[in-house]
Amino acid sequence: MRVLIIGTGYVGLNTGVVLSYIGHDVTCLDTNAEKIDLLQSGKTPFYEPHLDEMLAEVGPKMRFTSSYAEADLSSTDVVFIAVGTPSLPDGNADLSYVRQAVESIAREMDGHFLVVVNKSTVPIGSGNWVGSLIRESYEKRVGAKADGHFSVVSNPEFLRQGAALYDSFYPDRVVVGSENSEGVQRLSELFAPILEQSFTPPACLPRPEGLRQVPLLVCDLTSAEVIKYAANAFLALKISYINEIARLAQRVGADATLIARGIGLDNRIGQRFLNPGIGWGGSCFGKDTAALVATARDYQLEMPIVQAARDVNYRQRVWVVDALQDNLKILKGRHITLLGFSFKPDTDDLRDAPSLDIARLLVQRGAVVRAHDPVALRNAERLYPDLGVMYCQDVNEALAGAEGIVLVTEWPLYHEMDWEKIPPVLVVDGRNFLDREKLKRLGFNVIGVGR
Repeated sequence: MRVLIIGTGYVGLNTGVVLSYIGHDVTCLDTNAEKIDLLQSGKTPFYEPHLDEMLAEVGPKMRFTSSYAEADLSSTDVVFIAVGTPSLPDGNADLSYVRQAVESIAREMDGHFLVVVNKSTVPIGSGNWVGSLIRESYEKRVGAKADGHFSVVSNPEFLRQGAALYDSFYPDRVVVGSENSEGVQRLSELFAPILEQSFTPPACLPRPEGLRQVPLLVCDLTSAEVIKYAANAFLALKISYINEIARLAQRVGADATLIARGIGLDNRIGQRFLNPGIGWGGSCFGKDTAALVATARDYQLEMPIVQAARDVNYRQRVWVVDALQDNLKILKGRHITLLGFSFKPDTDDLRDAPSLDIARLLVQRGAVVRAHDPVALRNAERLYPDLGVMYCQDVNEALAGAEGIVLVTEWPLYHEMDWEKIPPVLVVDGRNFLDREKLKRLGFNVIGVGR
């Protein structure tokens, strides 16, 4: 099939690479000409494991453009909208980029049947809104009914940054939401190699043992939109729950990591997303929980559990700074090193990263802050030049003279580095990632989350 993907961020570019690899004719469009120039030269605009080599492998089969005329919607079977939907101050999603994409689609439609897919995480009801926009614009331009010429489908993504390609090739499920049978059929055919696992696995991403077929869930448009928000909110709840338990564990002298293991062995609960730490970050959990609360408010409902999960999460960032303060007594003038700046390993994404709030609070309390990250510092220097943090490309430079160390992101290099050469100081292990007993033997004062 001929596929157009609007947006070349984490979702759009990963989706495009995977669809191209399994045999579809893919064009990726982005209004940011710099990103397109970069992609045309074979380089990716962000860090994601294996994306560079997969992009090289699909090579010329995949096209990039900033022009809708070049994209040629007249010969396109499916168009994905994969643009950003950042949070507004009231928690609602900003749909301005979606609107721009939809208006461009409506302007270029020529009357052949087109499936328009919402891949972006959009507020509940957005699919119907997109359909109305297309219909009104097309009918005004052409002077004929648009019904029968297009279908709007919701196909939410469930990708983990750092494992986005793996999750695209081997998803837990594929959700297709639409009341239009032709739209559903076309998406089912598009994803058939994924659903049937009939493609040859990439060398860098071997197929997991035992995976034979991927479930396809077909539902109505609105239910698909709710599924996305509900899934992310549930995972966010799980993380905040174990962090709340961790606070109790610390007070009573228990070990939250053992508690997490003990409850996670219950099959009804499971082990995943039960790691005590400094909470979530990134583009999804914070934004999607805020949007869910805001949507509920629009319908005169409250979501106190989801709101509580948000409150617990953001308190964890304050806890880190308070732990430093309690142990060092004075933060003004103290040299504090942040190990890791991205919101999680295997990504350079800083959206809603705990490091940002921790750094701001430390600077506000007068600390001298240095930060190291193996891939995210270029973004940090570009996006947050005035944060008051010294960004250090060399980890030893970041650690020089440190009076307190905070493990923010669990990059393997921090576990493996030679701690014997580092003067023993206070370490706040925000991910319970480091070898606690080894560090204690070396003289470090180690504070974990819930232990």
